Amino acid sequence: MSAPLLELRSFSTHYVSAGGRRVVRAVENVSLTLDAGQTLGIVGESGSGKTTLALSILRLLPPAARIVSGQIRFEGEDLLGKSNREMRKIRGKRIAMILQDPMASLNPLFTVGDQIGEPLRVHEGASRSAAGQRARELLAAVRIPSPASRARNYPHEMSGGMRQRVVGAIAIACRPRLLIADEPTTSLDVTIQAQYLTLLGELQREQGLALILITHNLGIVARMCDRVAVMYAGRFVEVGDVRTIFSAPAHPYTRALLDAIPRLGQGGGRLTAIDGVPPDLAQLPAGCAFAPRCPQAIARCEVDTPPAFTLEPGHAARCWLAGPEAR
Repeated sequence: MSAPLLELRSFSTHYVSAGGRRVVRAVENVSLTLDAGQTLGIVGESGSGKTTLALSILRLLPPAARIVSGQIRFEGEDLLGKSNREMRKIRGKRIAMILQDPMASLNPLFTVGDQIGEPLRVHEGASRSAAGQRARELLAAVRIPSPASRARNYPHEMSGGMRQRVVGAIAIACRPRLLIADEPTTSLDVTIQAQYLTLLGELQREQGLALILITHNLGIVARMCDRVAVMYAGRFVEVGDVRTIFSAPAHPYTRALLDAIPRLGQGGGRLTAIDGVPPDLAQLPAGCAFAPRCPQAIARCEVDTPPAFTLEPGHAARCWLAGPEAR
């Protein structure tokens, strides 16, 4: 079997305050593998560590963040051993990212054509005219009408849906092997969301890229992903293929997320919610972090942190009720 495209082993990222008095364990002991062409969904509530994990892979963390343990291997190379100069050659070329807010990614002072062409000039040495021609082709590829005239637009002259497509065009400009999309449809209305997800799927198939899709929307995961990792309080609490996770979830948090999905025919009844709030990542409780909110918690959950139990090949859950003693 060939090696995975991306592999994280026992990986942790912490935010450390000045003086080191407060440590936020944003990502703790995470392991994953991603094969070429595969789509992995990472789901969980806000603050669970999803975006920090993505930024860690690209080594784009803010100054307060520290990668404290583990490995990140991409195409067999150790990313943590790369210099900043070497990482700049990887970002945008071999690994690209789409952020939640397109306006945070786009420079208001440059046309979208110039911004799409920039990675081509930086990574591939394209001339300005060649980059401009390729930018127009990419605008057409992401279904923006009149690409020649739109390439001369500034970001503020485009709708939110168009700006998100421009960000997508920038991300795929150099044909990366891996695309990380962090809540890419949050700012879009439902109709545009569906169009954008269809576009992402088409681009993935055409270019053969692997996709990490970060979202809180399990409906998007069901539609787009091969595998899913459920994240809570900085850890993956369950990992498996989409069909297994949706049909036979093993962790109470995964079941709670699935139960909270609104359904047609629910009528005027109240939506199902998860009681309580996520823990402070600087003051995690002893044992399982989900135990204070879990209706199935037993005494051991409040004392001992569960390991990742393998239920079947490719499906694991961090829950004492999923362990061999409970089966």
